[in-house]
Amino acid sequence: MPEPTPPTSPSGVRVRRIYEPPEPDDGLRVLVDRLWPRGLAKADACIDEWPKALTPSTELRRWYHGPDGAYEEFRRRYERELAEPPAAEALAALRARVAEGPVTLLTAAKDPTVSHTAVLTALLGQGAG
Repeated sequence: MPEPTPPTSPSGVRVRRIYEPPEPDDGLRVLVDRLWPRGLAKADACIDEWPKALTPSTELRRWYHGPDGAYEEFRRRYERELAEPPAAEALAALRARVAEGPVTLLTAAKDPTVSHTAVLTALLGQGAG
């Protein structure tokens, strides 16, 4: 049974797993994972952009998935990374795209609510409008 698709947030951003089939109302489909999703052929991904500058650094990702990783600290560290160039420029560019129409952030994360996608969604919403 397919997972329910989360509704679009008021900011025009929604998060979906990359393994779900595209939907007509996805708008711009942006892969926000640093690593290519396992088991998915690039030809089948249906992504429009893959801005690796927006993804957590390898070091941060490894720390978060290690024994000491805690979400709130991950969120703080990731927000600091996103404030530095070139991530800040990539975030501003994506925020501008959100102002133009719907954007779907795509991730392989099993629980996007405690992943970098939740941080990105919040930050994109802060600058929208």
